[in-house]
Amino acid sequence: MSIDAAGAVGMLDLLDDTTTELGTISAPSAVATDGRYLFSTTPQGVDIVDSGVWTWDHVDHFHYYRADPKLLGKVTGEGAATVSTSNTSTIGGTGLFFPLTGEAVLLDNEALSQGEIRELFRIETGQHSGLAVPLGGGALVTHAGDRGQATEVRFHRADGTPVDGSSVECPDAQGTITTRVGVVIGCATGALLATAGDGEVTFEHLPYPEGTHTQPAVEFDNRKGRPSVAARAGDDGIWLLDTRARTWQLIPTTEPLLRVSAADDAGEHIVALDRSGRVRVYDGSSGDEVAATEPLLARSLADPALLDSIELTVDRQRAYLNAPAEGVVYEIAYADNARLARMLETPTTPTFFAETGR
Repeated sequence: MSIDAAGAVGMLDLLDDTTTELGTISAPSAVATDGRYLFSTTPQGVDIVDSGVWTWDHVDHFHYYRADPKLLGKVTGEGAATVSTSNTSTIGGTGLFFPLTGEAVLLDNEALSQGEIRELFRIETGQHSGLAVPLGGGALVTHAGDRGQATEVRFHRADGTPVDGSSVECPDAQGTITTRVGVVIGCATGALLATAGDGEVTFEHLPYPEGTHTQPAVEFDNRKGRPSVAARAGDDGIWLLDTRARTWQLIPTTEPLLRVSAADDAGEHIVALDRSGRVRVYDGSSGDEVAATEPLLARSLADPALLDSIELTVDRQRAYLNAPAEGVVYEIAYADNARLARMLETPTTPTFFAETGR
């Protein structure tokens, strides 16, 4: 799906190249997805688009579903919200956090699947750049310390009430992702891994390896649902976190990177975008670079206003990279020597884009 700078929403079906234009939402500043819905951030709240395509992961096989795509409406709030999703689009919730007011909101995914926007809770936690991360029918919510930074994570039930004993320190909490193992939240000292079962939440702190001196991971990405996740390690390289083994790996790179994502496939590929617009592919086991494209984003990277809207997503066989100024989305066969498979022309300019149905 693609959204242009003015908010026009379009859909391109990769199977038959058919296109659909759904209408217009408010002009976005960022877009997040859970693989079905698009959550478009604006200064007045979050607009929600239902792509109508999604996948249910049964571990050893997948079920694929289709419904009519539609614009669902807006969740109001002040300032650019942080959106946290799960791996299920029809149960559980989606978390929104509005930093100007410190409001944490948990949306009901089952209601979203019926075309209704319903808030399970909206609570105030103190003004800060925080997170509301869905987990186990409720959400992990950051709370502010004296200096207006996230210092603690607490688990709140679906009605917003905090659970006694379900809180943990997480200094300068930033960035989150849901893996097959549990929920990851970045902390200044490592990662917080949270899992839910039998009505209880368990926290594990995964500290950075001793002797490493680089920036912490704050933007995690991977192939949806896999246990390994990647994040930039400042300009030094890539953090790779295996949530199943509870281990970190620092992979140095020769080029500073803008985006990274762990494919977590048989080849242990990590796909990255560097500052010249090349897509680079690394072997996550050895850390070696194994392939790279030519520069793909000369015009887009020349416009600083477009930098935050450029996204790199990875699925089982392909990586997708939007080029807003060039007006296309690149499809790259990352396991096949980073071959440029297709240049996709979307019905609306892909200032923002998301791959759905996965």
